[in-house]
Amino acid sequence: MTHNTKPPVHDTIFAQPLETPAPFEFNAQVADVFENMIQRSVPGYHFLLDVIGLLAARYGQPHSHCYDLGCSLGTMTLRLRQNLPALAHVIGVDNSAAMVSRCLHNMGRDHSQASYEIRHQNLQDTAIENASMVILNFTLQFIADIERPSILKNIAEGMRPGGVLLLAEKVCFDDPQQQDLQVDLYHDFKRYQGYSDLEIAQKRAALENVLVPNTLEQHRQRLLDAGFSRVETCMQCFNFCALLAFK
Repeated sequence: MTHNTKPPVHDTIFAQPLETPAPFEFNAQVADVFENMIQRSVPGYHFLLDVIGLLAARYGQPHSHCYDLGCSLGTMTLRLRQNLPALAHVIGVDNSAAMVSRCLHNMGRDHSQASYEIRHQNLQDTAIENASMVILNFTLQFIADIERPSILKNIAEGMRPGGVLLLAEKVCFDDPQQQDLQVDLYHDFKRYQGYSDLEIAQKRAALENVLVPNTLEQHRQRLLDAGFSRVETCMQCFNFCALLAFK
């Protein structure tokens, strides 16, 4: 929750015909509308906010670090901070300068007890240390597939016993019929949220080769290979899933 006094700016980035949509990036234009974009584009988003609050209260340990990797505007970072023990320390990381600027502004208006810092850096360069909780909220999907195992291994190695990773991702399915159905239902969801067919098609083109999904089983196996002891599904809404990986 960012305590805005006015509603989020409406996302119309892909509303007008584009000759060739440029590859999607988290620039200032996206940062300006991101709150509205993610609420209308990610089924289950508000439930995930509640999950983060529950996990922070249950697994956040005093004198530990809690990371939000790919923190964007800080909505999830805030929910994390507001539910952690007072002696926990929150670290938000994002490689978009526009997102970091807005995140710092939003965090600065919150007065929860847990300390925090926001870093402008690639999560691949982030050392994970003394962590009781890590959030990867629709972040890993934007990183090259070949880099994903080492990122998860770095997280697992930096976590305390009893720590938890929340990994939320857009996923794909091996079964073509299931894949087609889930994508169709997701596009219906976006239409229900007010996006036009043009907006849906142009954003999909912009995300091609930028957002690269894996199957749920690929994520599970990769987490186990990284050193997590157990992996549980905590949410699936169409082709959006969240996993809990326990150290």
